[in-house]
Amino acid sequence: METLPLRDIHLPDPISWWPPAIGWWIVSVAAVLLIATAAWLIRRWRQVTVAKLALRELDALQKDSTLGMTEKLRRLSILLRRAGLSAYPREDVAGLTGEGWLEWLDRPLGTPRFSRGVGRALLDAPYRPVGDADMDRLITLCRDWLKALPRTVVPPRKNSAPQQAATEP
Repeated sequence: METLPLRDIHLPDPISWWPPAIGWWIVSVAAVLLIATAAWLIRRWRQVTVAKLALRELDALQKDSTLGMTEKLRRLSILLRRAGLSAYPREDVAGLTGEGWLEWLDRPLGTPRFSRGVGRALLDAPYRPVGDADMDRLITLCRDWLKALPRTVVPPRKNSAPQQAATEP
């Protein structure tokens, strides 16, 4: 019997880890995009905006049972004015009073809910009998207005000691 001249079986070289297969490239890119998107969303969620601060203050005002109706209306008007001054150019807001102020408040909502609706209480509350304004509807209206504000980010406060003015000798 004749033997065949066969050689030993040679296994292929082991697969190297570089370059990775296309699937690993896709997984890597997807992971980086997912982490970047999550970081961006968390940062955006944590940003302090004019509307967020004003809504917190509105909630505190609504829960404060020690204030009378007239004082709540006064503080509500001040809150809206401060929020408006923070979100819009000062020239557009600062000089408004009376009907002009209520009409300006109506603009973001698109309906005359301040000038012809429950929002009129901000204008004529001092002249109405106590308890005449529908505070729940008014606060809901103010909440809607604050949510319609443009997204204005509040700059962080700088924790620096006040600088002393230089005196001339």
